[in-house]
Amino acid sequence: MPTHALKRPALLALCACVLVAQSMVAAINLLIPQLSSSALHPSYSEILWTVDAYVIVFAGLLVPAGALGDRYGRKGALLVGLGLFAVGAATSALATGPAVLIAGRGLSGAGAALITPATLSILMQLSAPEHRARSMAAWTLSIGLGGAAGNLGGGLAGQFLSWRALFAAMVPLAAVLAAAVAVTTPRTARSTGSNPDLSPSSQLRSSGGDPYGTLLLTAGLVADLFGIIEGPTYGWASARILGAFAAGAALIAAFTLHALRSAAPLFDPRVFSSPRLRAASLGTATGFFGLFALFFVNSQYLQDVKGFGAALTGVAILPLPVGMAVAQRLAARWAGHPRALIGTGLALIGLGLLGVSTADAHTPYWAYAGWLLVVSAGTGLSMPALTLGVVTSLPAHQAGLGSGLGTTARETGAALGVAVTGTVLSAHPDLAHGMGPALRTVALVVLAATALVTTAYGTRPASDPAPKTPTDREQALPHHS
Repeated sequence: MPTHALKRPALLALCACVLVAQSMVAAINLLIPQLSSSALHPSYSEILWTVDAYVIVFAGLLVPAGALGDRYGRKGALLVGLGLFAVGAATSALATGPAVLIAGRGLSGAGAALITPATLSILMQLSAPEHRARSMAAWTLSIGLGGAAGNLGGGLAGQFLSWRALFAAMVPLAAVLAAAVAVTTPRTARSTGSNPDLSPSSQLRSSGGDPYGTLLLTAGLVADLFGIIEGPTYGWASARILGAFAAGAALIAAFTLHALRSAAPLFDPRVFSSPRLRAASLGTATGFFGLFALFFVNSQYLQDVKGFGAALTGVAILPLPVGMAVAQRLAARWAGHPRALIGTGLALIGLGLLGVSTADAHTPYWAYAGWLLVVSAGTGLSMPALTLGVVTSLPAHQAGLGSGLGTTARETGAALGVAVTGTVLSAHPDLAHGMGPALRTVALVVLAATALVTTAYGTRPASDPAPKTPTDREQALPHHS
């Protein structure tokens, strides 16, 4: 296989996979009223878990899934992920009770955790260096389009079909995507994480992966995400939430100690010695912190305050993907100036949120849509550079891990954005009174974090080699997956 073998059909197939995986984060939100009144008779807590199970499992498994994809095969991980996604969707569509529906959402989330880092890792492996910025722009645009598609699909299903129809539609769609990936996407050289300093017998023993480290890291991330997502519901000072954060911190600390001592860890925590990786991860979390705060209030504002129907609400957010698509064309042209793109883009997200915070029942839709365009333009400018910054901060054979780290930052930022917005809203009598203060709070956090990110990001081009870490000694073996 040629080193740089990314063809347009493969690019389209990979971007379609991540679009579909991302769409199921947002689609469920517009189906909550229909689910609440369905024959399943879910409780309020069960509704919350139906929404959150996908995100918690998705984000909690991203880093292990990315690292394991690097080790055992990225294309195989992607195909397995599409299979799990389809099984989860079928389980949800056929659910006879809330517990089955929640389990199906979790299975789909596990599939999405395999899909997302594998797609980006394959793109990085197959793209020539001069085309990587363009590939990142297409991939990040697909995430934005996934959010829009999820809102539109959820709105249409909620108004004209049923929640079961939306899940059922995912099954043949996942099968079509799997067939497209199988036909269009070449296999990439995989890394077994082998270290030349180890003896052959130690390398052989290490080829089985790191199940203990995987368990510790996954459990720690899931515990922390549970605390972030459920904090507004149970109270940030409640024993349940404090216990979740304490357990998450202890588990991640245990993983770090284990990884530093292991001959073949899931990944070496010393990768975070790279200032570029830390800054790009914070920037990614910051952008999605602001974006998902907007998503959280957007559908409620349009439906409850402006009186839009569910389907019209899905259409009304189309300025978001349009703004992202236009801005990403500019970002691809200015890819050689990542620091400027990131600073400008994140600042636009913060300023756009300040603009949206002024909206009320009397605000014309065109004015509201204008602020949506500002936020989406900021996202389109900053996210390709941030994504490339995370992935290129690691050795090439760890592209899946880099993608997992970046996407974990993205989903954690999104969960925090929703949690902070929900907490501020809960202190006000209704959305109309709380939306402004909530978005202003988020905007100020985004602008403050923007200053930190642009200061810490530095000026080293993203294409330069990553700083040396112990993992740089690990070389990919000439196996294929």
